[in-house]
Amino acid sequence: MKPAAAQIPNRQEKGIDMAASNPSRDQGTPVRIPNVFTAGFRFFFLSAGVFSALAMFVWTAWLGMQAAGLDPAVVPMAMAPQLWHAHEMVYGYTIAVMAGFFVTAVPSWTGTKETGAAFVTFSGMVWLAGRLAVWFSASLDPLLVAAIDLAFVPVLSSAILGRLAQKSQVRNMVFLALLTLLFTGNLMMHLSWIGWTDGGAEAGVRLGIFTSAAMIAIIGGRVVPAFTRNALIRQGIEDNLPRSRAWLDRPGILLALMAAIGCLPFVPSSVLGSICIAAGLLTLLRLAGWRGIATRKEPILWILHTAFGLLGLGYLVYGLSLLGGFWPETAALHLLAAGAIGSMTVAMMTRASLGHAGRPLKVSRPVVAAYAALIAAAMVRVFAIPLFGYFATMLLSGGLWILAFSLYVAVYFPILTQPRQRK
Repeated sequence: MKPAAAQIPNRQEKGIDMAASNPSRDQGTPVRIPNVFTAGFRFFFLSAGVFSALAMFVWTAWLGMQAAGLDPAVVPMAMAPQLWHAHEMVYGYTIAVMAGFFVTAVPSWTGTKETGAAFVTFSGMVWLAGRLAVWFSASLDPLLVAAIDLAFVPVLSSAILGRLAQKSQVRNMVFLALLTLLFTGNLMMHLSWIGWTDGGAEAGVRLGIFTSAAMIAIIGGRVVPAFTRNALIRQGIEDNLPRSRAWLDRPGILLALMAAIGCLPFVPSSVLGSICIAAGLLTLLRLAGWRGIATRKEPILWILHTAFGLLGLGYLVYGLSLLGGFWPETAALHLLAAGAIGSMTVAMMTRASLGHAGRPLKVSRPVVAAYAALIAAAMVRVFAIPLFGYFATMLLSGGLWILAFSLYVAVYFPILTQPRQRK
């Protein structure tokens, strides 16, 4: 019997990798609008990178002012700056990466027509309006801010609902359920800011992070072994190929989903902690069968393995922080957020953009440096406070994050704004 990874159809891998077996949009009739609006991956991957760097710069600048004993008399957002930072990294940056992925990949999965430039432009403007509304929320009615910001997930879901409802795509309907959880987490934050609930903002952050982590558990569990297997086969290696085991994959995914649901306020922290520990162990066991050591010379692959490893480690550390105070909860949460989610989103953006833009799947040295800076940013944020203190650690971590995304934008701006290369 073939291992599970071998059963992933090549067409499906192309859908996940967005390697563009149908490049008609770039090679057909002349485009009358800027090329960046012609595909979901182009607009959202570029916007996500730019926004992540800018949002982190704002957050780091505010922290620097606090460290210097300065306190701005007026800030444009209505919520506390730390909640603005958390909200925008989850419901601004991360969800933009998801949008670029789903809007481009789902048509390939289902063999349906690619999402048109009109929808990419419209949905992109809805996303951007949300960012502006939250930023200027101190000057706007909180109900209006909520309505504008919450509109994006329903708009995104409308583009993929019909396609995923097909019989062959039933297993992928879980992504719509996860998008619903993301909407719920964002709603919880806005209800708290409006003043209708207490404590919902922090719970909404956790729900967004753990729902994003569940996305990684599912999608990463498909792409990491598949991409690694195909790379090894291209190298002439046919023995001891990466293997996915259903008896690990299914409970691993189930526990990741349970962890996301466990972030809802009515679930005891002891229950969530136990689920996270189990999810972390199973995530690392899944990864152990994927031949990660064989990818050490290919950064475009080892970043995927690293991100999935940080997912497992993040679940473990967070679970231990809840059950025994092993590590501060906020620091443990950043191992999932900055570490696993940050690494996996950048890994997918850098790989998918190359594939769909018709370029070789090889990343340049500046991109490798971006990978390293991003991982270092997460590690510093999680583990360095006892060594350097709070402000020095935060400023160093934030600076590394900004460096990573600045490198990504610098390298990928021409890739995402120019037409697909002809082979």
